[in-house]
Amino acid sequence: MRLRTLGLIVTLALVLFLSPLAADAQQPAGKIARIGYLSGAFSSPSPLVEVFREALRGRGWVEGQNLLIEYRWAEGRFDRLPDLAAELVRLKVDIIVAAPTPAAAAAKNATETIPIVMIGVGDPAGIGLIASLARPGGNVTGLSFSVGMETFGKELELLKETVPKIRRVAILSNPANPAHRLAIREVNVAARSLGLQLHLLEARGPNEFEGAFAAMAKERVGALLVVADSMFIFHRTRLADLAARSRLPAAYGAREIVEAGGLMSYGPSLPDLFRRAATYVDKILKGAKQAGETGRSQ
Repeated sequence: MRLRTLGLIVTLALVLFLSPLAADAQQPAGKIARIGYLSGAFSSPSPLVEVFREALRGRGWVEGQNLLIEYRWAEGRFDRLPDLAAELVRLKVDIIVAAPTPAAAAAKNATETIPIVMIGVGDPAGIGLIASLARPGGNVTGLSFSVGMETFGKELELLKETVPKIRRVAILSNPANPAHRLAIREVNVAARSLGLQLHLLEARGPNEFEGAFAAMAKERVGALLVVADSMFIFHRTRLADLAARSRLPAAYGAREIVEAGGLMSYGPSLPDLFRRAATYVDKILKGAKQAGETGRSQ
């Protein structure tokens, strides 16, 4: 029987950080701003990118008039991100918008001077993108995926509350995402307190989904937790279908997977993350400095 959505969607308070901004900053007259948009996702039409563009238009930034966006997509191959980030640096864009964690990490490694606005990054301080949430320093600012790694432990806790009799839970992660190692560490802490046994499985792409679910069946797990990742979100329908066919109650980090047929999710609103990222871009283009940034971007 196909699992249906329970409607358990919890939106977290977002972690925002930017140094004090000049209240009277104005859009430079006659200048065409150049944004580099770096993503690990696919170049197919994205509702999230449209949300970002619409939010920019609402602040007076219109592509073809005073704004040019250079889009670079890794098409799910995170190993391409360093080269794509380096290409944007060579183009001397004014800002790099990077989503999610692997893209932000690649952008940070590519430049220490061009401002980077990250979107949906897991534990940016833990993976070394910023010094701390309160004082990020350097050239990276933006929005974290959650208020902390405890989010992933809470996800496991909610899964246990929903299916009280489970004892063995599979954790599906993407080893190409640097934040997943930290997330799994937090899930392990939660599992010990809940008396759950975890089975860690990995998938770098959709071609590895079938093998992961076969391993879940072999281990006779009672539920599944999918660590939030752009690749999993892009292939959300297939993941939800596999979980349903396997009769596995599953928790995800994005509402979009629930809308595609998944059981439950716990995490922030992705459209809201992209909408609010436009505020950061707008303020930086109008002259706001990030904490720790010195001199002009190159």
